[in-house]
Amino acid sequence: MGEEQRFVRFLRERIGLDVASVGPALIERAVAQRSQAAHVRDLDAYWKLLQGSAAEQQALIEAVIVPETWFMRYPESFAALCKVAKARLAERPGVALRILSLPCSTGEEPYSIAMALLDAGLAPQQFSVDGVDISPLSVARATRGIYGRNSFRGAPLTFRDRHFVPADEGYLLDAQVRAQVRLQVGNILDPLLLGGELPYDFVFCRNLLIYFDLPTQQQVFEVLKKFTREDGALFIGPAEGSLLARLGMRPIGIAQSFAFVRDRHVAPTPTPLPPATARLQMPIKLLPEPGRLPVRTRTRALPVANAAEAVASDGAGLLAQIARLANEGKSAEAQAACDAFLRSHGPDPQVFYWLGLLSDVGGQVLQAQGYYRKALYLDPQHAEALAHLAMLLTAQGDIAGARRLQERAARNDRPHVQEHKR
Repeated sequence: MGEEQRFVRFLRERIGLDVASVGPALIERAVAQRSQAAHVRDLDAYWKLLQGSAAEQQALIEAVIVPETWFMRYPESFAALCKVAKARLAERPGVALRILSLPCSTGEEPYSIAMALLDAGLAPQQFSVDGVDISPLSVARATRGIYGRNSFRGAPLTFRDRHFVPADEGYLLDAQVRAQVRLQVGNILDPLLLGGELPYDFVFCRNLLIYFDLPTQQQVFEVLKKFTREDGALFIGPAEGSLLARLGMRPIGIAQSFAFVRDRHVAPTPTPLPPATARLQMPIKLLPEPGRLPVRTRTRALPVANAAEAVASDGAGLLAQIARLANEGKSAEAQAACDAFLRSHGPDPQVFYWLGLLSDVGGQVLQAQGYYRKALYLDPQHAEALAHLAMLLTAQGDIAGARRLQERAARNDRPHVQEHKR
């Protein structure tokens, strides 16, 4: 990127963004957009402006990230939250639960938490939710509590009838739900963030770690641990489970909850999440859930109906298409694209892993296990398949089986000694 490296360093230092996870073109385009908007003559002039203007620094960050979230995404996580929240209240009667959503984006996640707990029978005085996001624009939108159709996806939407009323710009959230949530602007890399706050019972930080390099992943994980009670739970994204397992965490044992607690019997062995090139092929939400969607160059979508023809000439294009479809929550279309890939190219461990994760998120546990095992048959050290199959086995009580898979993954992380050719 040449002289644009200074902008990459700025974004890494300010928001922890790993350029490899989003691509240099994203950074170049955002810088060009802001330079044009600021009416400066060249990149040197824009860099000088950026260094002296807090407003322009925030504008560049806003140009790189835009909200992408909706209500009740990953519904199993909210169902699991309600279950463990009731158990926690029974253990500590009279002590209100504290819950954190970071990043909270435009509010869909923290408000979903509040709606789920109220619908589960919790009284307003039994819990409170804090939402934190780096974007003042997103926090301002969340504070308004008015949402359009894009914030309501999937079915059922009965919660909308209970907690919203139609408004000129969409739907207005009920005042009682909004009263349960306290919103503020903040950066997870700021050492003063949430200073003075007590640790939280439950912390939601989904699909954020995958955008950091290893040192930043470890730094942010330590921050999240500080925010979470010793007996609390951390809710993360599907692709981040393998990292947390290596950092001394274990799943809570509820399938598809993507919730972890401290495991005092496992010594942390930090390893990075998959490299950016591999992440782009994962059928999961690739951006901080619920709120950070880097603006990236859009590619022409491959019609699923013609997926078989597409893979014959552009297998890599279909792999990217699978990720895009899954990212948008179009599980059926992503599965069809996987099937088309297998028909055209034959068995592939990464595609079987994708099918496993799609089944996993969809609640088809046995089918997910079968796909993960197919991936491991073709690639015995497939890191993601090992991690997710281990989590499923743990949830089912097969601790010994899960340990064996974790040990295989750990062996894969050790440095390999090159064999002499004969």
